[in-house]
Order: sequence, then C-alpha cells, then structure tokens
Amino acid sequence: MTKKIALVTGGTGGIGTEVCKELCEQGNLVVASYVPIEQEVAENWQKVMLEKGYDVKIEACDVSCYDSSKQLIDTVKEKYGNIALLVNAAGITSDKTLRKMEKEQWKSVLSTNLDSIFNVTKHAIEHMLEGNFGRIVSISSVNGTKGQFGQTNYSAAKAGIYGFSKALAQEVARKGITVNTVSPGYIHTAMTDRLPREIQKSIVEQIPMGRMGEAKEIAKAIGFLCSEGAAYITGANLHVNGGMHMS
Repeated sequence: MTKKIALVTGGTGGIGTEVCKELCEQGNLVVASYVPIEQEVAENWQKVMLEKGYDVKIEACDVSCYDSSKQLIDTVKEKYGNIALLVNAAGITSDKTLRKMEKEQWKSVLSTNLDSIFNVTKHAIEHMLEGNFGRIVSISSVNGTKGQFGQTNYSAAKAGIYGFSKALAQEVARKGITVNTVSPGYIHTAMTDRLPREIQKSIVEQIPMGRMGEAKEIAKAIGFLCSEGAAYITGANLHVNGGMHMS
C-alpha cells in the first residue's frame, strides 16, 4: 500500500517530535520542517530519530514567509509526492503585558503562529483537493480559548487558528478533507523543566488531574484526527489539558 505523505511544520520541536513518531508508526512517510538557521540541529535530530527507527525526512522552511512556505510544499511534492496529512505545529512565544509589548513582539508571534497556518495550508490544500483526501490538524492552545495574562499576542494567534480551521472545514468538507485543531494545556517539555519549582507547582495546582500533560498525549490526539477513524470529524477543537479548562 502506498504511504501517505505527512508534513509536520515545527516537526523537530518537543511536541512535533512526538507527532512525527506517531505518524511514522501509522505507516506514513513523514517530513518535518525546521527553521533554516537550525540546519545542524535538525540534522542531528534526524540522526537520533533514525537510530530510534523513525525515518523522518527534513526540509528547511520559514513558515512565517509565504514564498518559503510555497517552496517547502513544492519541494515535498517533487521529492515525495502530494501531501495528504498536514500538521501545523510551528509556534513561538514572546510574552509581555500589552502595555510593555513591542510591535515586533506582536508581529513575530502572529506571523509565526497564525500567518504560517495560511502560508502552508494555502499551498498544501491543492495537493489534497487533487486527491479528494486530506487531514489538516493545527495546534492551538488552551490560552486561545481562555486567554492568559501577558499573552495577548499568543492568545490572539491561537484563537485565530480556531476561526481559520472552522471556515476552511466548511470549504473542503465535500472533498474528503477534514480540518481540525488540538489545544494543549500545560505540557511537560524541556521549557517547562527550566521553570522554577515553585512556578511548576503553581501550574500543576491549577490542573484537576494534578500533573502536566506529556507531548506523546498531544501526538496521540493528533494521530487520531489524522486517521481514517476520524473521517467524520471536521471543524472541531479537541482540548487536551487535564481538565484545566472545559468548554
């Protein structure tokens, strides 16, 4: 059986890595994008993944740039074939209260976290329309739903992903393409590990399950939405936050 081509933007990151593993385990050919300035890091990541049995391809791309995103999609098609599964996982934070936030902090977060969804999906959707099949899953955030102090830029971008996905879901539903979002809560990553213990403790106290989530748990949710079993789910948002926020 021919493997489906899966593209994971930000695939070399913490959650992205687990998503790549999950999609590989489903039998897909997985391509992970990375920021061009991190080529050496990405190549080392690829070697480690291969040692673990995951043959993930890598391609450089600045997803905040429309032309770079188009080049990524064109390159994937030329090397591997039409994209059937797209996971938009690239994202950054730059936190400040609105009064102290610089214009560049607003622009960089909106560009990387929201413009990128348009830049990549705009071109990848053509592959899916050709094949009358597709799965698009974009990673939003619990803070896109409930907001977060000091994150007007991040919360706005993540909330925008909901609207984008629900609108696009209606446009392509009859073409066999589903469009959904997954919204993680606090996830145990290298970044949260660096937080002071008292901050970590205060975070966990907000979560009914009494712990942070694992990147693998986010990947499992994304993997399900990419599967044949999720063919009748579109325009939906799946919260994965341990009960921290319910809607």
